[in-house]
Amino acid sequence: MGCLQSIRCKPKNFRDSIIVLEVNTSIDSNPTSIDESSSVVLRYRTPHFRAYARVLVPPVSGKETWTIGWIQACNHMEFYNTYGNKGMSSWELPDLRDCKIQAISDSDGVNYPWYGNTTETCTIVGPTKKDSKFTVSMNDNFYPSVTWGVPVSDSNVPQLSSIHRDQSFTTWLVAINQATSETLVLQTIRWRMQLHIKVDPDKPLGQRAVLNEPVAQEQPQILGKNEPIPPNAMVKPNANDAQVLMWRPKNGDPVVVIPPKY
Repeated sequence: MGCLQSIRCKPKNFRDSIIVLEVNTSIDSNPTSIDESSSVVLRYRTPHFRAYARVLVPPVSGKETWTIGWIQACNHMEFYNTYGNKGMSSWELPDLRDCKIQAISDSDGVNYPWYGNTTETCTIVGPTKKDSKFTVSMNDNFYPSVTWGVPVSDSNVPQLSSIHRDQSFTTWLVAINQATSETLVLQTIRWRMQLHIKVDPDKPLGQRAVLNEPVAQEQPQILGKNEPIPPNAMVKPNANDAQVLMWRPKNGDPVVVIPPKY
């Protein structure tokens, strides 16, 4: 009995004591919406990816500070806008494209490595006397603008003929010790957003674009076994700052239209 009691009374470390009570994730069922109200750009808005977790942290005995929340990284990106027989514009992440890195941070660009710091994170400052129970949630979607005309041309003549996008992400529920940087992966989610929009630039504005398959997105996967977070997912630059807009003509050399921000 003495041995059992001593094991039971021994204080658990943070890794053993934190409990994920519930995790939910989904992509909204509504299809991507298309906005042709502008004569300069086509806009589209994809459904939202959502992740929600309810977490319980028993009393923290020491003077430790832990932040629990969501970290996201982009693993793959194809984003091509085709302009008939002229060529295509392409948003690219060069290091990811060239397989120099496994993933790139999708942080908000301020609160590295976190996706955000409102609903996305919660910080526990020890010592605490009671259980801490809280929720952390996040959502993500795409709402870009694509020019009707060739992006390297002064002409705004509509030539956009199709939009193709296929991106994959890994999203982790993570606890990080603010003093030691000890990092505990609590849950791993994988998700993907795909779309194909067919455009007839000869039709009147408001009647040009049609959403092709897939109309409904694949639902996210909660992995049974957690995956480690690649180093580049934790640090600058994030995907928004690292991406480059290229013009890749049918004939001639590629042109950088918008360089990276970092």
